[in-house]
Parts: sequence; C-alpha cells; structure tokens
Amino acid sequence: MGIGQTGAGHVKTEPCFHDVAGWKEEQMEKTRITVAHGDGIGPEIMAATLRILAAADARLELENIEVGKAIYERGFTSGIAPDAWESIHRTGVLLKGPITTPQGGGYKSLNVTLRKSLGLYANVRPCVAYAPFVKTRHPKMDVVIIRENEEDLYGGIEHRQTDECVQCLKLITRPGCERIARFAFEYARAHDRKAVTTFTKDNIMKMTDGLFHKVVDEVALQYTDIKSSHMIIDIGAARLADTPEQFDMVLTSNLYGDIVSDIAAQVAGSVGLAPSANIGASGAMFEAIHGSAPDIAGKDIANPGGLLLAAVMMLVHVGQPDVAAKIQNAWLRTIEDGIHTGDIYVDGQSAELVGTTAFADAVISRLGQLPEVLTPVAYAAVNNPAKLAHMVREERAPALPKELVGVDVFFHWRGDKPATLAQHLQLTDGDGLRLTMISNRGLTVWPNAASDAFLADHWRCRFEASTPTGRVTHQQIIRLLSRVADAGYDFIKTENLCTFDGIPGYAMGQGQ
Repeated sequence: MGIGQTGAGHVKTEPCFHDVAGWKEEQMEKTRITVAHGDGIGPEIMAATLRILAAADARLELENIEVGKAIYERGFTSGIAPDAWESIHRTGVLLKGPITTPQGGGYKSLNVTLRKSLGLYANVRPCVAYAPFVKTRHPKMDVVIIRENEEDLYGGIEHRQTDECVQCLKLITRPGCERIARFAFEYARAHDRKAVTTFTKDNIMKMTDGLFHKVVDEVALQYTDIKSSHMIIDIGAARLADTPEQFDMVLTSNLYGDIVSDIAAQVAGSVGLAPSANIGASGAMFEAIHGSAPDIAGKDIANPGGLLLAAVMMLVHVGQPDVAAKIQNAWLRTIEDGIHTGDIYVDGQSAELVGTTAFADAVISRLGQLPEVLTPVAYAAVNNPAKLAHMVREERAPALPKELVGVDVFFHWRGDKPATLAQHLQLTDGDGLRLTMISNRGLTVWPNAASDAFLADHWRCRFEASTPTGRVTHQQIIRLLSRVADAGYDFIKTENLCTFDGIPGYAMGQGQ
C-alpha cells in the first residue's frame, strides 16, 4: 500500500511503510502516529519528510488522515472529519503538513481548533541561525520562543455590536498562565537554557497582560537557577529583530507569540526552516510554521526543512532521540555542503540549487554523517517535552471573596453628545445604582468630556452602587436593565463590576 492521501476523514494505516524507499522492517516496538499531508506544498514536503524518516529507520507506524481545504469544501467548517479526530485521539501524536483555511464563510482555523481541542497549551519554536551557510545578519542567533497556545484573542470570541463597532474578547486565565510559565522554565532546565524573557503589554492591558506578567514572576521564584526578565512587547520585538543574540528564550502569550516567532524565524534565516511543536499533557502536534504556499504547489521547489525539523522534534517527543539526532545531523551536513532549495540558495555561495525531492535525497545520502562546521546535535531523554508537560501540575488557588459593586452597560446609540446620553440615563438611576461614567472606545467622555475625540456609536456606561454598603445584587442590575429598555435604549451587552478580596476587578476609563 502507498502513502497517498485518502478520502475525507478516512484513516489508512501504514504499519511497515513498505512503499517508502529505505524503510526496513524492525522487531523493535514502533510508535503509532497520525499524519496529515495538508494542502498546497504540504503533500510534497510531507512525502520528502517521510522518506527521510524511513531511511533513518525511525520506528513508526502511520495513520494517514485528510484535513484542510478538501474537508472544508465537504461541509466540515472545522476542516476535520470525526474519524480523523478518532485517529488523533488514538495515537496522541500528529505530524501535520500546512493547510489552507478558506477565507470568510464562517470557517475556523484548523490549527487553533486542534490546539485547543487537544489541550496543546505550549507552542515551542526554536529559531536558529545556520551561518555562514544560510544568509543571516545574526550568525549567533539561537532563540526558543515559548508561546501560550490556547487563550488570549485566539479564543475567537467576536461580535458585531453596532453599525460601527466589532469586538474581540481577550481571555487570560491564571491556570493558563501558570502552566505555560512552568513549562517554559522546565524546558529551560531540560535544554540547558539560562534565561527566560517574558514579553507582555501590561503598561496598557494592566489586567490581562498584567496577570500573565504577575504569574510568570511568581513561578520564576521557584526556578532561581534560570534568569527571568520582562520586556514590553513592542521594544522586545524590536530588539529580537535587531539583536536576537541577547535572548535565550522568550515566553509570551498567544497573539504576541505568533507574531514574534515568525519574526525570529525570518531573522534567523528563513521561515521555511522553522519547526513548531504543540505540546499538551496527553498529546502533541508537530508542523512547520509556514503556510501552504499554493502558488508554488506541485513545482517540486518547496523547502521541506521546517517540516523535517518538526519531525525531529516529534522523534524526541516519542522517545527516539537517537534517530532525531541522526536526521538533524544529516540535514545540517546537507545545508553545510551547500545543497540548497531556492528560498535559501545564494548564487556564488551555495553549491547546488535543488528541489524538494533532490533535497530529501541529499539528506538521505548523508545519514550517519556529522556536520563539520555547524555544531552536531545530540538529544537525551531529559529533552522529551512530553515529560515536561506531565511535570506541570495545575493547582487552582482558593476562590477569593467576591463582591458585586456595579455594572458596565454597553449601548448602541447614534448620538454625538455624551451629556445628552448621560442626562437621559440618569433618569434610570435609583434602586441602589447610579450612572458614574461614560466612555467611547475606552476614553472617558462624561463627566469631563474630551471635546476633540471621535465618537463612535458604541458607548460604555458605568453604573455603580449608591448604597451605603457599596454592593448591589444581580436583581438590582436586572431591574436597571428593565428601566433602560423601557426608556427606549438599545443595550447590547453588560459586564458586571466586581471586587476580589477588596481589589477592583475592572479597569477605569481612560482619562478617568
């Protein structure tokens, strides 16, 4: 049997890789993994990667599934069919080619769905320079980006609230911050990394990014052998692009991590060489960080390096560090010998321009060899990210005393005079609640309106307790909303205002 793609969601097992050149039957126990060939250049670079794995005697059995564009087109808006899910849950390991997510139409990112559904909370992206054989301005760069993989704006919770305003909710949880922080510091220990730099924007998002920063600092106190520092994301990204040599590991949240890891990969030499591991306590997914590149699909010119190095990370994960090192050293020797695909080929510096298939042949011919200039790699059981994920234990803190002290009510209102809105809404005051602030796009516009500000049709109106206790009830808020509705105002959402152990769990309006 071959290793081609199969029908939607159909799982095909390849227990011995009989049709993969160089595969040898072994008596040792094999690890079963799921393979998704992907879209665009995916099938080409996956075929090259599997040939190299086979030639290196990787002890694997494959279950092939189909995901991505073809599955979307068959009506599965998630890009994956039920029996493909069954394979992934059965094996716990997915090697995935790049996929294409159709634009619009309610289609959801398969990558995000996989990461969240499988609990793959840690994204690991090594970004290494291979100078002088791959062109880079930073020949000493060797940075690992650790990205929280499930939360933040990637929750995908978005709403159109008015004619002019849409929103996306940024969700950060303490348990999510704690486990990614612990994973990062455990990874640093296992890989002999000396420093972790956290990137946030907590000078602006004081509660969400502030929580991420606070929890990392708490966790860092338990890893005194690892230097911990913090940078605001904008200057951190600038320095990562300009002087990446000053970083050892970068830890950050989901959106920032997505951006800075691509920056780091490109600065190192090429996004096409960058692998990615997505790790959870009960599963893992390995992929290249680049997209499906449909413009070059079928031309046998794509660089399989990113996916191959992801497969190397996978081999370490499943307990085959010897095979992982054998493949990566052969790949390093190939790069060192100047056998390059078009994305990294430099006329007069590279020795030979090759395509996807020929590059795989070159790696296979060098299996067992070590690089002579670049540093050879070696892996051990301590490097296994699966072990790290299992070392992270979620211990939920006791609930804090919580008091309800008011409510933010958001309105769709086409007026342009905040004082007029305030005058009307003050008529709904009473029953222990009173209007205290109105903001527009976050800026306080009443009282003390900012007269030069542009005003959209989306208004936040804060009602706070006017009772001696400073507390209100849910019933009081419900009655307030009833009075607002009777007054003819279109409220579109509410956010309760609470204190936790006496500390406000809400931000003030800008300028308040």
